Amino acid sequence: MDDEAMRRLRWQCRRGLLELDLLFYRFLTEQYPALSESEQADFCYLLTQPDTELHAWIQGQKQPPDRLLNIIRIVSQ
Repeated sequence: MDDEAMRRLRWQCRRGLLELDLLFYRFLTEQYPALSESEQADFCYLLTQPDTELHAWIQGQKQPPDRLLNIIRIVSQ
């Protein structure tokens, strides 16, 4: 991944909730590079979702769409 794409992802990881900011930034720097191409695509899709949904999925309060189950599990570790 080139520097520009990584900068865009870092920017998208900035959320309205500090808890999500910290979780996504740590994930991006520590785990994202080792993901498969499809998992990376799922993470990018995840970042397009509203903060309230993301928080509820990560906290286990709501069931995420099937497409996002695996990436939510990875991010939440």
